[in-house]
Amino acid sequence: MFGSRWLLAPLYVGLVLSITLLLIKFAKEFYFLAGGIMTTESGDLIIGILSLIDICLIANLLIIIVYAGYENFVSKLHTGDHEDRPDWMGHVDFSDLKIKVIGSIAAISAIELLKAFMNAEQLSNTALAWKVGIHLTFVASGVLFALMDRLNPKHNK
Repeated sequence: MFGSRWLLAPLYVGLVLSITLLLIKFAKEFYFLAGGIMTTESGDLIIGILSLIDICLIANLLIIIVYAGYENFVSKLHTGDHEDRPDWMGHVDFSDLKIKVIGSIAAISAIELLKAFMNAEQLSNTALAWKVGIHLTFVASGVLFALMDRLNPKHNK
């Protein structure tokens, strides 16, 4: 039973490889954004930059999930006192991971909502209302997760 945790390792490798896919997507988006810089409207430039930020946030989220998930559920990562070791590494438990994930999802949703507002004239009021409602659901979920974590007696060590 205890060894079954190693079945998760290939899943984390897959998430690391998916960061490579995001890097390729980022490079493609950047190439087209930079190639049209002289003819691109400022609103389209802002939307393009927001798309790059979106990709970056998703990649950061994947790194947090890979490190924290692997250390919480598979095995410790032995990096010693390496100077590049992130300060949070080894200190993110499952509860912290939930908060970081929902916070990242809310941030990604906010960027998508901002992109929608930049093109609001092309969307119906119903579509905009759905986007706002979905975003508010993510935000409310994050607040509730944080509140539940705060109320947990284990939190007050």
